[in-house]
Amino acid sequence: MSESLMLKMALIGLLGVGAQWVAWRTGKPAIVLMLIAGIVAGPVLGWIVPERDFGDLQEPIIKLAVAVILFAAGLSLNFRDLRHAGPAVLRLVVIGVPVGAVLGTLASHYAAGLPLGISAVFGGIMVVTGPTVIGPMLRTLRVPARTRDILKWEGIVNDPIGALLGAAIYAYITYAGVSRDAMAIGFDIAAAAAIATGLGVALGYAVTTLFPRGYVPEFLMAPVLLVTVIGGFVLADIIKHETGLITVTVMGVVMANRPMYSSTALRRFKEDLAVLLISGVFIILSATLDYEVIQHFRLRFVLFLVLLLFAIRPATVLASLAFSAVPWRERLFIAWIAPRGIVAVAVTGLFSLRLADFGFIGARDLQSLGFAVVIVTIFAHSFSASWWARRLGIDKGKELGVLLIGANGWTNAFGSALKQYGLAVTVADTSKFALRGARKQDLEVHRGDVLDEATQDQLDMGRFQQVIAATENDAYNALVCSDLGPELGVDRLAQTGHDEDLPSHVRARVLLPSGAPIDALQGRIEAGWTFSRTNITEKFGYDQFRAQLPEGAEPVAVLDGDNHLLLFSTKARPVIEPGDSVIAFYPPEPPRQAAAKRKAEDAPPEPPVADDGTPRLF
Repeated sequence: MSESLMLKMALIGLLGVGAQWVAWRTGKPAIVLMLIAGIVAGPVLGWIVPERDFGDLQEPIIKLAVAVILFAAGLSLNFRDLRHAGPAVLRLVVIGVPVGAVLGTLASHYAAGLPLGISAVFGGIMVVTGPTVIGPMLRTLRVPARTRDILKWEGIVNDPIGALLGAAIYAYITYAGVSRDAMAIGFDIAAAAAIATGLGVALGYAVTTLFPRGYVPEFLMAPVLLVTVIGGFVLADIIKHETGLITVTVMGVVMANRPMYSSTALRRFKEDLAVLLISGVFIILSATLDYEVIQHFRLRFVLFLVLLLFAIRPATVLASLAFSAVPWRERLFIAWIAPRGIVAVAVTGLFSLRLADFGFIGARDLQSLGFAVVIVTIFAHSFSASWWARRLGIDKGKELGVLLIGANGWTNAFGSALKQYGLAVTVADTSKFALRGARKQDLEVHRGDVLDEATQDQLDMGRFQQVIAATENDAYNALVCSDLGPELGVDRLAQTGHDEDLPSHVRARVLLPSGAPIDALQGRIEAGWTFSRTNITEKFGYDQFRAQLPEGAEPVAVLDGDNHLLLFSTKARPVIEPGDSVIAFYPPEPPRQAAAKRKAEDAPPEPPVADDGTPRLF
């Protein structure tokens, strides 16, 4: 039994992480692939049957995983993101939640045919928009920062609100006392929410106070944080069901907005844990979609799904953002994007079972309708988001820019060459005097430290396909690559070589096959070295190109037909195919060769020659 359970857990991890890897390689929505993998492994093949494999542990496992996921999501909510998105997020919570709950209740009752009480519970839950789905979706889109921040904040904030609203309505319709007092039940829910919020604030402040002062050693920070999150969630949930989600979300938000000086390991632990939990929970939940759940699906549910996609969500968003500063195109995009995720299906399944125990007719239909909403919204919004953004004109396009960190002679020359080849180049430096050379080359400049959070807010890092740290400080170059690596990926980062007389500071690919340091590269620029591009064809391949390179010259990058820039490094070179262009760094021509070349260019053209070898005079 234990060996079988371990095998199932390993399979769940393999399928979840494997689906995310395939999504990364193919550019497909990760959530869709995980959903398909869970359905195939569960109801189709029968490899994973959560109720059989996990038994009574299934519900607490999912609830604790959701708690950690929401905490990790809360850690991404920094108040500086609300400078432009704040009023819109407030409207979507204050106006959007009640409007969406009422419209969802009416549609559930009149379109899906559910009893009014059950419809109210379901309508309250459906105000959520899953951050576990929106997060991976936004990583594949390049929409305006305000739109991205609105969707991110709405998804994370509304998740616990929707669960709590469903719990409040559930408490009202299942109240077994002499008389049901809506005010008393509402006060009870509000008091529990206030306690959960206070607990989350207290835990957030405690962690951000104790960790920086050394009360917890570095190697125990991640375990202590995880135990604190789980403990806070359980404690709040004991006070009132579903309020634990508020506690962990608030705790994450407090920690995100308080200085903690956390190590990179702590941040990566949080991100890696969230990826693993999202993968596992989605596989488990989709595997529970068995025949019993499917047979409760009714044809009239299709009408509800159509109303949810094309009427309820658009009406909720447009009513909430009416007369706001959000442009119409962004409003229309937000009005379409509302995929539901883990919280929606988990909370719906929980209340479905509890309502069935109370004898409510139609309670079992909730679970099948909840799954239908999650599946349809994930597929519809994941595959159409990019197309809809392009149609509305808010898609910023592919990440084809190049960021050169450090303004000096070499970066200015390289940036000028890349600009001539059709790439958008930005040179960043903290010195306005150093940036003068880049301005003279008509390059886009940014004054500021790329490691500063305020600078990262102003500089959209998502638009750069390559970031090259080329300052005169090797340690700073390494620090930039180390800090930006988790966000951008090491395949989009490079740094110039280090001084051999100093300790090595390498945290990314080292640019150029020779790994020349920046002072050597600047010396070559002063000596007259230049950049040039050579086209690779079927007849003139890379080997022939290398054979014709002058002594000392070396390739720097490859530019393919789609304007993707691939860099040469000390460890590897890009795959080069016919149609690509190789950008190389050339030394100046020797004086004799240069004079001979000028003489050949200045010489008059030779007269045409007849077939018999005599010059033609016409």
